[in-house]
Amino acid sequence: MSNALRKLDQNAERWLLLVFYTMLVVTMFIEVLRREVLSYSSIWGEEIVRYSFIYLAWIGAAAAVRQRGHIRIDVLMQYVGPRVKAALYLFGDAVMFGVALIAFYWSFETVLVSAKFGSVTHGLRVSQVWFLSAVPLGFALVILRLVQSFIRDFTDLRHGRPVYEGDKLFD
Repeated sequence: MSNALRKLDQNAERWLLLVFYTMLVVTMFIEVLRREVLSYSSIWGEEIVRYSFIYLAWIGAAAAVRQRGHIRIDVLMQYVGPRVKAALYLFGDAVMFGVALIAFYWSFETVLVSAKFGSVTHGLRVSQVWFLSAVPLGFALVILRLVQSFIRDFTDLRHGRPVYEGDKLFD
């Protein structure tokens, strides 16, 4: 893999999260200022914030899957051996993969229906497809990260290394 692709693989979610978080904060700041100083607010600002937050949530879910930072109960993991631990991680990822595939299919169906009927947002008057696409895009990223996790875990098992357990929030 080239150096540019490796950097993109490592930081894609971070940069996207930074863009959407910045957009959310700046728009919210402007709208609060407008509301308090000018006694006027716009509907488009509320929509920008809402849709930025939706993109943040779904891209953040993919980032959490990549870092194994999603919510899980770790109590059992302290009492089992490395092979059982790997099997539990692989089982959890397989279940999540199945759910992500189903969710991707049905969320993409919603995007297609919206495109077919040409629905637009109330304030921005932009095709709602752009905003509904956050869900299938997020699940596509989750699926990609789960495939990478499967490859990483099987490689670790084959070479006798412990599987990646993710970064700890609290120790």
